[in-house]
Amino acid sequence: MSNAPLVISVTSGKGGVGKTNISANLAYCLAENGKKVMLLDADLGLANVDVVLGLTPEYNLFHLFHEDMSLDDIIMDTPYGFKILPAASGVSEMLDLSTGQKLELLESMDAMEDQIDYLIVDTGAGINDNVVYFNLAAQERIVVLTTEPTSLTDAYASIKVMTQNHGVQHFKIVVNMAPDKKSALDVFKRLYNACDHFLAGVSLELAAFIPRDNGVRRAVINQRPFCMEEAGGPACNAMRELAQKVQTWEVPVNLDGNIKFFWKKLLFRS
Repeated sequence: MSNAPLVISVTSGKGGVGKTNISANLAYCLAENGKKVMLLDADLGLANVDVVLGLTPEYNLFHLFHEDMSLDDIIMDTPYGFKILPAASGVSEMLDLSTGQKLELLESMDAMEDQIDYLIVDTGAGINDNVVYFNLAAQERIVVLTTEPTSLTDAYASIKVMTQNHGVQHFKIVVNMAPDKKSALDVFKRLYNACDHFLAGVSLELAAFIPRDNGVRRAVINQRPFCMEEAGGPACNAMRELAQKVQTWEVPVNLDGNIKFFWKKLLFRS
């Protein structure tokens, strides 16, 4: 296995599917297993990782790009065993990063390579430039959807953009808030069939389904990871199984997509 960190983006075609909650709890479960984890809030203009976790960062990525601060100034330790790299919320300047800003983030992140095992990138929803960029930058991409028809349609649209425009072919799927296993398998099968029919060469893997769990809502209200607040609940058990599966994923030798963002050591080997 490569000693470079594994970079995992968590994305969705539609908002409101629990993407940030999945990101935060995956980070929590990996840290619980003794892994060094950083969670990057890449929903740059509408950041909410800090809100989900009940944190108040003093600085964020806006200060890297506009106030000449370093990542060390911005990165925040959390009481949950992992670090976060927060972004700004409601700041229009962050909605579209320039090429120079993307390169600046690349250079800054490269120094963190030996300090983490997993970088989880919580992207925004949809298919705007920032969302696509961070998805292409990752080595594994988790697409989160629910059993709602609009969520399925938008997840397919995201996969289509990354496949047809950027050559990405491999995606992990997480069906969140599923009423039961049958419903989760059904929505995955529908997504799989659509991709198989219209998008040649795409590979989908059902990484997990997270059952609907009232404990998740309580944890969100309390602004804590549901795997801490509701340990032993059905959603937490499913997340822990996902974290175990993630730990079997290896940094791929041949990266798909056309951006190799993290890390330079891995880029040169590729």
